[in-house]
Amino acid sequence: MNEKNVLFTIFGGTGDLAQRKLYPSLFRLYKKGNLSEHFAVIGTARRPWSDEHYREVVKGTIKTLNPSAEEAERFASHFYYQSHDVNDSSHYQTLKELSDRLDEKYHLNGNRMYYLAMAPQFFGTIVSHLKSQKIITEAGFNRLIIEKPFGSDFHSAFELNEKIRQVFPEDDIFRIDHYLGKEMIQNISAIRFANNIFESQWNNRYIDNIQITFGESLGVEDRGGYYDHSGALKDMVQNHILQVLALLAMEPPVAFSEKEIRSEKIKALKAIRIYEKKEVLENFVRGQYAAGQLDDQTFKGYREEDNVDPESTTETFVAGKFTIDNFRWSGVPFYVRTGKRLTEKGTRINIVFKQVPVNVFKTSIDEPCNDPTLPPNVLTIYIQPTEGFSFTLNGKKVGQGFATDPIKLEYRNSAEMVENSPEAYEKLMLDALNGDSTNFSHWEEVAQTWHIVDVIRQVWDQVQPDFPNYKAGSMGPEAAFELLEKDGFEWIWQPDHWYRERGKLD
Repeated sequence: MNEKNVLFTIFGGTGDLAQRKLYPSLFRLYKKGNLSEHFAVIGTARRPWSDEHYREVVKGTIKTLNPSAEEAERFASHFYYQSHDVNDSSHYQTLKELSDRLDEKYHLNGNRMYYLAMAPQFFGTIVSHLKSQKIITEAGFNRLIIEKPFGSDFHSAFELNEKIRQVFPEDDIFRIDHYLGKEMIQNISAIRFANNIFESQWNNRYIDNIQITFGESLGVEDRGGYYDHSGALKDMVQNHILQVLALLAMEPPVAFSEKEIRSEKIKALKAIRIYEKKEVLENFVRGQYAAGQLDDQTFKGYREEDNVDPESTTETFVAGKFTIDNFRWSGVPFYVRTGKRLTEKGTRINIVFKQVPVNVFKTSIDEPCNDPTLPPNVLTIYIQPTEGFSFTLNGKKVGQGFATDPIKLEYRNSAEMVENSPEAYEKLMLDALNGDSTNFSHWEEVAQTWHIVDVIRQVWDQVQPDFPNYKAGSMGPEAAFELLEKDGFEWIWQPDHWYRERGKLD
């Protein structure tokens, strides 16, 4: 096992992200030998914790991973805490002294990872202090991991990037999008490029449309204050959805390397048409959930949620059609949707193939006319909560005659496999340790996604929405279904049908 000698400094070390994701991921890397004796972690935040208290918190975060008492103690002994005000220069001096001491104690060779697990308005301040207080080392590597959101529009993202680039070169900046660490997102490339049956047909001659759904059954929970200033467009479309779209649309890279994959993703993003105002209104719809009921559960509306403006016009749902202007995808709509308080939690991709030119089964001399249209062949990639893929094709119904019936060829990763597979943050943190930014967002990707989304946002800000416009528990407003119907298509995944048929949903 290739052990890493490194000092992690986690800004926001007492926060929810650190406790739910980062510490368990570090423990998994420790257990697998990627981290061993030559690593240390400094947690910083405003709270006046001691090292002892911090280590108890860390041990609490890994309980579900069932470490032995000795193993948990040994792991936690590498953790140190410093109460820290990010605006106070003297605190950075204390941080430098502690960092240098741990570097010497654990033989870390000047290798440092800085994880900014806090509000983005502090990113520029922290980074500039890392340089001015000489916390960044001359020897070894210095890498920065940044959580989203990276800016709130192109202008703010550009300013933030300029501040960071004054300290860190692009190769050492790791903008994390945890969806890019998910097993089935990374499987998109394998499905495409390792199977000629799909790659040979991965174009506008054979594909009718592509659908990307990021559905959430939960509401905003305790994130009302943040979400009401963000909304679904910025929270999901600008990053997660457009990253997935780029992986689906990009050309085959000449080599499966960080540089070549990034190059093709950027080209794909730059080929997405940036709409005029009229096109935005025709191709994008938004929604906000009202109170609703599903399967005997009652949900309150978005405007009744904690820390949400009672007159809020923030969207909790987005559906839209992206158009890609290049040879491969000309004429193929990419439909996307994401929303809160939908019928079911589910992230999935549906590749809908074109129909056969003539349905020879629609008439027969000896049989009455069957349905003249055949169901389309659909390749579905399941990302969460289950992982796997399925392919729907048409076969003959058992019995007399030649009536057809859809047959689903399906593979799902077992619950045991899913449970034992590396968590997204674990994979991404190991990638960052290895200096591999394949599954992170490059600045050119971030810039282009903001160019695309800013136009939609600016148009919406000029039009007063009629909110709320969909019930909690449904699959979004009617306009999201009409968006596809006017093109002659429909959403492949409609879990609300099952509940409606059984009287569990209005």
